[in-house]
Amino acid sequence: MMEIWRRCHLVVTVTICILGCINGDTDPNDASALRTMYSSLGSPGQLSQWNSNGGDPCGESWKGVTCSGSRVTEIKLSGLQLSGSFGFQLSSLTALTYLDFSNNNLVGGIPYGLPPNLTQLNLSNNQFTGDIPYSISGLTKLTYLNVAHNQLRNQLYDMFGKLSSLSTLDISFNQLPGNLPQSFGNLSSMTTMYLQNNQFTGTIDVLANLPLNNLNVANNHFTGWVPEQLKDINLQMDGNNWNSGPAPPPPPGTPPAHRNPGHKSGGNSPSDSDAGSGSKKSGIGGGGIAGIVISIFVIGGIIAFFFVKKRSKRSSTDVEKFDNQPLALHSSNKVQEIKSIQTSFTANSKTFDTSASINLRPPPIDCHKSFDDDDFSNKPVVVKKQVTAPTNVTLYSIADLQIATGSFSIDNLLGEGSFGRVYRAHFDDGKVLAVKKIDSSILTYDMNDDFMEMVSKISELHHPNVTELVGYCSEHGQHLLVYEFHKNGSLHDFLHLSDEYSKPLIWNSRVKIALGTARALEYLHEVCSPSVIHKNIKSANILLGAELNPHLSDSGLAKFLPNADQVLNHDAGSGYGAPEVAMSGQYTLKSDVYSFGVVMLELLTGRKPFDSSRPRSEQSLVRWATPQLHDIDALSKMVDPALKGLYPVKSLSRFADVIALCVQPEPEFRPPMSEVVQALVRLVQRANMSKRTVGNDQGTPRKADNPDAFDYMS
Repeated sequence: MMEIWRRCHLVVTVTICILGCINGDTDPNDASALRTMYSSLGSPGQLSQWNSNGGDPCGESWKGVTCSGSRVTEIKLSGLQLSGSFGFQLSSLTALTYLDFSNNNLVGGIPYGLPPNLTQLNLSNNQFTGDIPYSISGLTKLTYLNVAHNQLRNQLYDMFGKLSSLSTLDISFNQLPGNLPQSFGNLSSMTTMYLQNNQFTGTIDVLANLPLNNLNVANNHFTGWVPEQLKDINLQMDGNNWNSGPAPPPPPGTPPAHRNPGHKSGGNSPSDSDAGSGSKKSGIGGGGIAGIVISIFVIGGIIAFFFVKKRSKRSSTDVEKFDNQPLALHSSNKVQEIKSIQTSFTANSKTFDTSASINLRPPPIDCHKSFDDDDFSNKPVVVKKQVTAPTNVTLYSIADLQIATGSFSIDNLLGEGSFGRVYRAHFDDGKVLAVKKIDSSILTYDMNDDFMEMVSKISELHHPNVTELVGYCSEHGQHLLVYEFHKNGSLHDFLHLSDEYSKPLIWNSRVKIALGTARALEYLHEVCSPSVIHKNIKSANILLGAELNPHLSDSGLAKFLPNADQVLNHDAGSGYGAPEVAMSGQYTLKSDVYSFGVVMLELLTGRKPFDSSRPRSEQSLVRWATPQLHDIDALSKMVDPALKGLYPVKSLSRFADVIALCVQPEPEFRPPMSEVVQALVRLVQRANMSKRTVGNDQGTPRKADNPDAFDYMS
């Protein structure tokens, strides 16, 4: 019996060993990611035990790799003279919390798809170029971020709003330009920040209330004054253009600045020092201000009394006529000003009276009046309840926009969408912007509160692939939005309105546009809180910048416009709408995914989503194309003829796979946009690893010797 037991034990032991050798101790996804990383780094000999064709990172104790159970939790490979890049599977390392590749020679851009649960990321002292990727915004557990001593040149995205755990940030010794992002103000755990030796401009006011102990902003182009709250911490600030002399006092009614508990204590309380300095600088004490306020109320009351008494003698029609006058008389202007002053003292400091914001200049007279030049002077000026005023966008007057657009001339008409016409606007300072004039049937003159709420919400959307709202106008019953202008027009124009003088989009540009648009939707769906459903994804709403970078327009418009769903449902036959929207009229995140898949089909085939000029079986692009997406022979016949066969077959197949997932009829089976982004990023990075030819948007790409090798991104 003992002999039988020994033999059984030996068989079990050998079996376990064999299974262990086959399966390894490492999670398969983690092992695959590290093998890909090893290949991307050029299979360096200094990484002992690493293997690109097999191996077990946890079981074989690969150099620099720490595991917990079967999962890789730390990778520390600092100072090993590594070169190359990371690979494209970092996002699958979901248990990784510590990643350190500092003091090496890594090149290219910082990967977009980073491990999602990182707490510490150190990429300092390498040769990374480009920008800090927007995907950093999703690393909500991050406490330490160091990308110092690289060659980063692009402006920081406003992406730090959810990084409340981040306590140390080092982005020094790069070439980062522009103002500090406003979301820096949300870094509620920040104690150490190194920004020195960059090209930053503007003020550092956004840092004033952070719990900082150490701050280095030396050798930039900062201006303004250093906030009082930062003067008693370990602060290095030389090499900037600070304003000399005492800082101006805060506006009346501004509460005194309080030093954050995280700051080191100083000699005097900030409230006392601010009060003292404020009273000295202003020269007007609290009693003086109170006297002025009382005087204004008394004078305003007297004038208002006589004004009302005089008006009471008029008929109601006379009063209405008076209200519609341009208010050019000095006396009526005074009454209007006093009303505004009274309102400002009785209202919350962050609100405004729309009657006070109306530009009283009559519109300019233009003998070349266009078909869309409404008679603004005939619109009634309605005094509405107080609403919150957006502070981060510009308020334009009707007169300003009329001048800039040539009285909304047809010559400046850029297009007409579901919600109104869009015009090119040339301003005196040389800026060119796009003005969207919202159709009065969608947002009437008496819905000003809805418009202001919409402007406030849209002005909070900031992403490099989302068209930025620059300003707005709400005057004389008109509602207009002012956006940044993109000179290359829309994707729809590129695909469907090309002429003999325009060059077709090459394959790498199409993938680039798909990826950028996907990132915009990922931001709206998964970064914004609450999520923003776009509802109107189509190629006409994808605008192309100078280097064909895509910008998704109308973001947030359909979500916040009253009756927007009814307007969009009128376009149900456009070919972009998901099946469930046609049935119920209800839009969801997954209906956006479907519409994005249709746009990808446009990029692939060059066809319109619905084309009545084609044979009946080919009119609906989705119905015609979907059955062929997994047939490589049929797929090659579907490709846009304008590409002239210049595309990699494997890339085409992977692109089609993503489309097939997005346009599934059942919404629950469509992937979230973050997965779509990851799939497109992997497609791009695989191509960059195997590229053999280079194409660009300015010239004609050469056909590759290997059809599966191509540079997808310019």
